Amino acid sequence: MNGQKRFQNQRSQSEFDEQVVQINRVSKKTKGGNKVGFSALTVVGDKKGKVGVGLGKAPDVASAIRKGMTYAKKHLVEVPIVNGTIPLRIDIKLGAAKIMLKPAPHGSGIIAGGSVRSVVEAAGIENISSKVLGTNNKISNIYATLEALKKVSSQVQRQKERTAK
Repeated sequence: MNGQKRFQNQRSQSEFDEQVVQINRVSKKTKGGNKVGFSALTVVGDKKGKVGVGLGKAPDVASAIRKGMTYAKKHLVEVPIVNGTIPLRIDIKLGAAKIMLKPAPHGSGIIAGGSVRSVVEAAGIENISSKVLGTNNKISNIYATLEALKKVSSQVQRQKERTAK
């Protein structure tokens, strides 16, 4: 019985594509010396339209990665994919990050920078064109990309509601 449960647990973990995007070493000055910790930015997706982002912070790298993965799995976002791409163009500004996501024709592939590419690949989008216009900060760009995909999802939902009436 216990072995069967373990097998199911392993299968549930493997259904998601997990990727560590960035690991930062952070240091804080305290009275007794420096307190060193790590933050890990992770992206989780099933390559079928669900993607999540997590930022885990812990005293060691492994715990930070685990926390980031857990958070990302709990906060998955549904992304509409039509013919391997997103249905409409979106421009978003979140903090210092400016991201432009644009649908691309079949066969063009993922034309995106590193931080946007990791989110888009995890979501399962095969053809997309994007441009990072603001900051070079990976964390800001990934959160802006996720917000853009949420916005696309809500706009598609609104269009479906209009056509249903």
